[in-house]
Order: sequence, then structure tokens, then C-alpha cells
Amino acid sequence: MVPMAGMKEAELIKACMENDQLAQRKLYDQYKRAMFTICYRITGDYEQAQDVLQEGFVKVFRGLPSFRGDSTLGAWIKTIIVRTAYGKLRSRKMFFEPLDNVPADEVVDWGDFLQAEYLEKAILSLPDGYRTVFTMIEVEGYSHKEVAEMMGISTGTSKSQLFYAKRKLREILSDYGY
Repeated sequence: MVPMAGMKEAELIKACMENDQLAQRKLYDQYKRAMFTICYRITGDYEQAQDVLQEGFVKVFRGLPSFRGDSTLGAWIKTIIVRTAYGKLRSRKMFFEPLDNVPADEVVDWGDFLQAEYLEKAILSLPDGYRTVFTMIEVEGYSHKEVAEMMGISTGTSKSQLFYAKRKLREILSDYGY
């Protein structure tokens, strides 16, 4: 067997599928920090993010045999984690009805906000639907179409949620003096 430190991704995946606990731990350790951040940004709750991370990685390990390599392993894991996080939020009413004639996506220079902690707090204070769509589009880089497909909503709802999330963020950040 190849030492864990020098393992290639394909070898790591194979070892994980063979229930090699060291390989599974290596894979988990490699992605846990980034995936927890996504979980936390979507759920807005530390404990729920921990639960989502654990549940998501169980799905990752169970689903590894179906990983075809069409994307990077990290992107595949991220998709599973995002869907798991969204699944946790489904029981709450997250989305407001989309309005007709919602303005096109505004370009907002978030770099104007010098204190990242204020922006992070503001994002976490958004309602679930706003926060989820904002995180998936503005932070994770998904398109409205991808968000709509993953969340089972229309692209109009995705656009509306993002529009109102940005408006609400500006409102919250103005309270912080930005």
C-alpha cells in the first residue's frame, strides 16, 4: 500500500471504498474545513453545520462508488454537502414569492466593506432563503440555473432571493456604519 501522505486521489478514493479508515480520515481532513464553512454559511447555525458536515460525509463515503470523475472530487463533495445543507433547511419556509420585474442582478463591490467580520455577521443574519441563495451564488459561484435545479425552485425565485438578500445586506451593513 502507498503511504497515506503520498497517496494519489484515485488511490485515496479506492482505499476509502475499501473502508480503509485511515484513508477515510485523510479524505475527511482534506475537505472538512472548507465544507464546514459552506455548511455554516448555508445553515447559519454552528451545531446544525456540524450535523450537516457529518451527514454529508456519510453520503460522500457511501456515494464514492458512483463518483465518475466528471468533476474534481472536491466539487463532487461540495455538491453533496450543499444539497445536504439545503435538505436540513427544507422544513423551514425559506423563500418569499418572487416578484415580477425584479431588477437584473446588481453588481455590488463587497470589497468596500473593510471589516469582513461585519459582512459575515450580516450574511448569517439573513433569512434562510436569502442566505442560502446569496451564499451559493455570490460565495460559491453557482449560477441561478444551478441553484434553481439543486433547490427545486425557479430561476426567478433564485434571482428574487438574491436581489432581496443584497438589499437586506446593504440595510444591515448600514446599521454597522458601512
